[in-house]
Amino acid sequence: MTDKDALASQPGSGNGYTPAELENLQADSTGARQEVNLDAIVDIPVTLSVEIGQTSITIRELLQLNQGSVVELDRLAGEPLDVLVNGTLVAHGEVVVVNDKFGIRLTDVISARERVNKLQ
Repeated sequence: MTDKDALASQPGSGNGYTPAELENLQADSTGARQEVNLDAIVDIPVTLSVEIGQTSITIRELLQLNQGSVVELDRLAGEPLDVLVNGTLVAHGEVVVVNDKFGIRLTDVISARERVNKLQ
């Protein structure tokens, strides 16, 4: 019995609804990967942020910060910055100024395979 036959035998199957046929996104029998159509998700907004470094401080130190305070970060001057999308590292880069606005020039992009491996 196929999936369609099983669905047709269900009570209420005469309601006029047709089950959606979904593409199999797994590798086919030859091991070749099928191309994934990204049209459905390309317009979803994401947050891109740049991290120049980080540090840990106590609440006491945080409360003592005022204008002109300097907070030492864990990154050396000249080191590449981290480029994050929704909190996930996707690239490294360096600060540039374009038309009086800050920007970032990507110097190293993390491969999609590496990003997926970090999620597992």
